[in-house]
Amino acid sequence: MNEKLKVAIYCRLSEEDRNKENEEDDSTSIKNQKLMLAEYAIKQGWDIEGIYSDDDYTGADRNRPDFNKVLKLAEERKIDIILCKSQSRFTRELELVEKYINGLFLEWGIRFVGLVDNADTNIKGNKKSRQINGLVNEWFLEDLSDNIKTVLENKRKNGLFTGGIALYGYKKDPDKKGHLIIDEEAAQTVREVFKLYDQGYGKTAIARILNNRGIPNPTQYKLEQGIAYKKPKGKTGTLWKYSSISSMLTNEMYIGNMVQGRYGSISYKSKKNKPKPKDQWVIVKNTHEPIIDIELWNRVQKKVNNNFKPFEGGKIGVFAKKCKCKYCGYILKSSKTREDRYLRCPTRQIDKSSCKGSFISENVLKRTVLKELNSLIEQYLNVDELKESIILKQFKNEKEELRKEISQYQMTIDKKTKIIQNLYLDKVNEIITQEQFLEFNKNFNKEKENLEKILNERKQKLQKIDNEQDALNNKKYILEKYTNVTELTREMVENLIDYIEVGAKDPETKKKPIEIHWKI
Repeated sequence: MNEKLKVAIYCRLSEEDRNKENEEDDSTSIKNQKLMLAEYAIKQGWDIEGIYSDDDYTGADRNRPDFNKVLKLAEERKIDIILCKSQSRFTRELELVEKYINGLFLEWGIRFVGLVDNADTNIKGNKKSRQINGLVNEWFLEDLSDNIKTVLENKRKNGLFTGGIALYGYKKDPDKKGHLIIDEEAAQTVREVFKLYDQGYGKTAIARILNNRGIPNPTQYKLEQGIAYKKPKGKTGTLWKYSSISSMLTNEMYIGNMVQGRYGSISYKSKKNKPKPKDQWVIVKNTHEPIIDIELWNRVQKKVNNNFKPFEGGKIGVFAKKCKCKYCGYILKSSKTREDRYLRCPTRQIDKSSCKGSFISENVLKRTVLKELNSLIEQYLNVDELKESIILKQFKNEKEELRKEISQYQMTIDKKTKIIQNLYLDKVNEIITQEQFLEFNKNFNKEKENLEKILNERKQKLQKIDNEQDALNNKKYILEKYTNVTELTREMVENLIDYIEVGAKDPETKKKPIEIHWKI
């Protein structure tokens, strides 16, 4: 007797059908999905290995707990089938559709079934349907992201606060959405920080004063106030640091200006944010009550600017703001000892017991980065040359096909436009009645709108390919530019490196962990 096939049922709540009685309950949608899929599995004679569900997660979130449990079961071959209500409940990302549903699942011998949209890897010729579903879901995510960004951008331009948690020193106004009011307890600390700096205390010294007095830092303060905030890791998360004081002293929010949009997401697929240039920030003046008066603010800004000390000759350090402590995540500070420069963890200067600390010679780090850079260039320019030529050829073929389609759609749209114009003349000349004109006009306009929508999608796809091609060419250009370099410069670090993580020397191996996160 053949063994029953094992199926993992996966459910996910989508935003459009949210319906919870309370936070502890599964949504009605999840319950309905579980019931429908379980009944189907039983009818097929499958053995239900487990029912997995992620409530309150989007289809673009790759960190869904049960989603990843199901992937692990599939990879370990502990199941034979993954059953979902639809492909979009499993994922809305075309990249994951290709990676798992059309790729790894087939290698692992796992069948994927989307019940209501007929996505089934066991059906021959079903792949195109799954890819189209994936493309439609991808567009949905992109459009949704753009719409949300537009709404938030408009609110920011109108001076409304759009963040989830107010800046330290302020709190959300319960009576006026998007407005901030002063949190007097925290504001007292903000005022003291500005006054101490104005009196000549350094940023590290101010952090030490606050820590010695047991004043909770902004993160700890918010947690103590019952605000849902990410809990800090270890002892370092509860301490005031150089960076938090430095950030506070230059934040215009404290003089009543709303400053937002300082960070932007890498893409709608990622939760990671990157800082934006200051000229792209959204700043609206006089939106809330200031904590710091303008005279004190101006004095502090003058001192902040005067206290900035670049390296000899006015040069900024090669690794300035690029190196992080592996243990606490804070930017390493530069210091000079004899003839060499060192990068060290600032947390150690505040509380030696709170962080293991990172410490490295700048010259050692330069040699390490140069070695890895030359290895990266050699690998890319030699090993990936064939792969690159294949990709560029694919780009060329796709672009030619898209340009043909765009031209054809544009011609059809022009014809529809001419027909609509002639319809109006026919009505004026009483060749057709008013009722006929309205009916014909409605139909032709609907057809024209659908064609214009498809045309815009083709244009967007063409632009996306152009961007990808530019990125590939730019990567090659950058790497070729730095071939056989013997000295690391600030320009190279800016262009090539996102950030570097540095750890402390291992007492046994005597090696210092260094992890370079490249931009390319």
